[in-house]
Amino acid sequence: MEKDASEPDPSRQRNGVVSVLYGEFTDLLNDRVRYSVSLTESALTIQKISSSPGRTKVVFNLTDCVGCRAYRGPDSADVGAYFTAYFYPFKRRWMSAGVARQRVEQCFRVALVQDPHANLQEAERWACAIRDASVLQAPRRDGVMYTELRRPCRVMMLVNPHSGRGQALQLFTGHIQGMLTEAAVPYTLVITEHQNHARELVKKADLSQWDALVIMSGDGLLFEVINGLMEREDWQEAIQTPLGILPGGSGNALAASVHHYSQSSPAWNEELLLSCGFMLCKGLVGSMDLVSIHLASRQRLFSFLSLAWGFVADVDIESEKYRHVGAIRFLMGTLVRLASLRVYQGRLAYLPVNETLPTGKHPPPSTPQHPSLCSSLPCQLIPNTSLNRNSRRNHNSTNSNHNTITNSSNNAITTKRTETQSDGKTEEPVDSLLPGLDQPVPESWTVVKEEDFVLVLAIYQSHLAEDLWTAPGAMADDGLIHLFYVTAGISRPALLRLFLAMEKGAHLACGCPHLVYEKVKALRLEPISPQGMITVDGEMVEYGPVQAQIHPGLARLICG
Repeated sequence: MEKDASEPDPSRQRNGVVSVLYGEFTDLLNDRVRYSVSLTESALTIQKISSSPGRTKVVFNLTDCVGCRAYRGPDSADVGAYFTAYFYPFKRRWMSAGVARQRVEQCFRVALVQDPHANLQEAERWACAIRDASVLQAPRRDGVMYTELRRPCRVMMLVNPHSGRGQALQLFTGHIQGMLTEAAVPYTLVITEHQNHARELVKKADLSQWDALVIMSGDGLLFEVINGLMEREDWQEAIQTPLGILPGGSGNALAASVHHYSQSSPAWNEELLLSCGFMLCKGLVGSMDLVSIHLASRQRLFSFLSLAWGFVADVDIESEKYRHVGAIRFLMGTLVRLASLRVYQGRLAYLPVNETLPTGKHPPPSTPQHPSLCSSLPCQLIPNTSLNRNSRRNHNSTNSNHNTITNSSNNAITTKRTETQSDGKTEEPVDSLLPGLDQPVPESWTVVKEEDFVLVLAIYQSHLAEDLWTAPGAMADDGLIHLFYVTAGISRPALLRLFLAMEKGAHLACGCPHLVYEKVKALRLEPISPQGMITVDGEMVEYGPVQAQIHPGLARLICG
């Protein structure tokens, strides 16, 4: 709510249009209370008509409006009609600092004449004008190219009732269903029944019937949907179907990232759900990068979030047993895994991004400008549970052949996909940066010599979970893989401090010598330790050699 210094022009024709739409209406519950209402291209201004001095206006920004509807009252004897506008402005939280979107509705009674039909027409005129103006005032970020969802937007809403604490369906009916009604967004609700149900469904669906596919679950269900779309013969068209995410799981990494990209204050739980629901109703669509991942068994997957090996993958999978407690499962899993810290041996190589700084710009300092968050912690390894033998740390560039890494598996991918099949149909995107898994990496790649790792994490969104701001500079369409790895030798307290700092995106300022961060276009990981877990978007995949390449802007994401 804000004050508007301008006063309405008394010469304006009431309930007509001059430079703005202006009218006088009564309160929903009390006919004696009247309001003057004016609509401009950017705001709805409401002022109570009173003889008391010091009147103030309430101004609602149409950027925060999701819809408006006109209707008759329940009493057939009532000649009046009504229109209600629905807003989700940022307001101060009741119990904590900061702001979050909160629902506000404004309802007015139209009773200009004794003709119910004429009053309803006037209410519909206002409702239509507010809807049209709010569409033009969608919250766009500078420098971001958007398209808009078709209106009315036909949505397939996929809900996993077992995700997270098993409350996704209740959250949908309690929060999102009403928002979609307010925004006049028609939808078909699909409740998934088993693993890969969504994958099978979108692989065969007639996508011409839908303008968007929206997932209410954790990140795993979107992983299914994306790979189902990419398995279609018409994958090029199918993957252009706008995708939406509503947090209904434990991690909710993409939902937290989308909220972050909107430049809003951090939000969690129902506040995050409301934010993502608001962006769905506004209907702006941007680009999203996908990463093509090859496994040793020749399986190819498409990922929107992350590839993890070591500590992060262990926590993700081993904490499944605590799913009933919700997002806190990751904290519990982290503490359990810290108690018996594992070290993995493997080989890592990547294709770095060659960044050139504009003239006059200087590279960032190599040491943090603020006091190190973990500088007071011991960085020597506390004795731990090791799954491998020790080896020396040694970083090298692949300028000579003996520094390349090769695949020790006999089931490697030996050739790249060709661009077209023999029948002329275009295949999935070609990974032009990746050699076969049984081939050495090119000399332009950087090799991290055979080494002991605590974790390797490749992420292409800003958040790894609602409360883990892992890649502070990441965007959904930046064309980058943000590669983090932590080498052996880090102490348990220092590793814990890194993850605590990650809640505010401050882990890169820790100055911890065991944490390495690189921006890359492609990577290859070859585990040597015989046991371990690898996850893609939080889902466990086969353990063994893996390589990946970014495909910028391949998918489309409903965002703000």
